[in-house]
Amino acid sequence: MLGVIILNWNAAADTLACLGSVLAWETLTPRVWVVDNASSGDDVAQIRAAFPAVSMIQNDNNAGFAGGNNAGIAVALDAGCEEILLLNNDATITEEDVLRLQAVLRMQPHIGIVGPALWDADRPDTLLSAGGKDIATHIVSHNYTLPDQAEYLETDYVPGTCVLFRAALFRTIGLLDEAYFFGGEVADFCARARPAGFISVIAPQARAYHRLARSSTSREQFHIYYVLRNRFLYVRKFYPRRRWNLFALWVGYGLYVTALAMMQRKRWRARAALLGVLDGVRGRYGGQNARILGRQGKA
Repeated sequence: MLGVIILNWNAAADTLACLGSVLAWETLTPRVWVVDNASSGDDVAQIRAAFPAVSMIQNDNNAGFAGGNNAGIAVALDAGCEEILLLNNDATITEEDVLRLQAVLRMQPHIGIVGPALWDADRPDTLLSAGGKDIATHIVSHNYTLPDQAEYLETDYVPGTCVLFRAALFRTIGLLDEAYFFGGEVADFCARARPAGFISVIAPQARAYHRLARSSTSREQFHIYYVLRNRFLYVRKFYPRRRWNLFALWVGYGLYVTALAMMQRKRWRARAALLGVLDGVRGRYGGQNARILGRQGKA
């Protein structure tokens, strides 16, 4: 059985559109869970009114990408799902492409994680990612080339925007690491899967589309903070012997981003970048949205 998990946080319109696409599939009949990460508005009521048959999981607080999806993964495992698809609510994938992902996952027992080629929903000819490279050593970690002919392409990690997991893998190595909160947790999972004998791959023939247009200053602050900070967490876990050399790389890059933002008079971006570096070096992880925005309380 296939389980599909869609995470919602203050974006009911995106989630409704994503659900409409998934529930229109004709061959696949997945169990679908929407996990609401303590949205501040009436998101849950909107989703329940539009799709009363869809299972909802309501978190008491914003548990981030990792914690929110973990809530869904745990329920999907208890329900007996053999494969679990994480799908961003601002991403779309056709039923045919999900079937392609399943076909690749079932080719070899050592394939544990598979994702599609990820394309820009607003510019469909623009490839956003064909898997990723080691996030400890690459500032730009996305692959931007696809093989001409290949059933699958092994990669260091699969972006969490749309990713299909062999459910047994969660029982073997555990769930996503919630210390990341947002960004890096799937790369971490793929790295943990390798010693257990599982590889991560991209199915080049499968496509998913990600809409990047929805943006705001606060979202950009979150993005730059967690991208920087979580590199330090990943280095701590997987490169203990090279820790200080790689820390120097990310401190240097973070200070460059900070200086550039100050030159552009984007003080909010500079603050988020510098805070990400400081928290990364000090080992302060988990959700920090309120601190990123410079205020106390729930965010």
